[in-house]
Amino acid sequence: MPHRPRARQSRAPARALGAAGFTLIELLFAAAVAGTVTAIAVPQFLSGLDDVRAHNAARHLAQQLALARMDAIKRSRFVGLRFEPGSPDYAITLFADGNGNGIRSADITSGVDPPLGPADVLGWHFQGVVFGVLPGVPDADGQPVTTTDGVRVGVSRILSMNPNGSSSSGTLYVHGGQRSQYAVRVLGATGRVRVLKYEQSRRRWVDQ
Repeated sequence: MPHRPRARQSRAPARALGAAGFTLIELLFAAAVAGTVTAIAVPQFLSGLDDVRAHNAARHLAQQLALARMDAIKRSRFVGLRFEPGSPDYAITLFADGNGNGIRSADITSGVDPPLGPADVLGWHFQGVVFGVLPGVPDADGQPVTTTDGVRVGVSRILSMNPNGSSSSGTLYVHGGQRSQYAVRVLGATGRVRVLKYEQSRRRWVDQ
């Protein structure tokens, strides 16, 4: 019988057979790199999201104040936002003057100054954002910080808009859960509203 050549047994190295795949060491290395990148990227993403929420909350407050001012001019009577302490944060309610003497706590309690809508809370719209001043952040007015309370509009905690376009003065501080700090300032003589941000790197407040 003619001799048939024996089939050659494959001697190809294991790596050649799986040239399109990865070794266990390569997979572990890739997983370690991915984990490192994720550990770096996630905090930056969360910090950026936190800043966006705090910024939008400050803008929302500024818009509400501007609308209240326009409403007071339109109605030819005082309109004001009352900030009532609650848990976990302040509740904001818009009131109208009912007897021509401005927005007063006593008149609100008695019902003379009626609410123009239900109470609202920042956290309902901007997750993690609350009124307050973060540790190490100076007062936007350049004064020594004596409290972390974010609502600084007088003892009554009412920002009142005058029909002539002026208003009471005050500053509202809001921050997110990280390091994003904003302030909304109302200048009484003109009723003008400004939004400021505290830049940690420059250690100063800047207009937004």
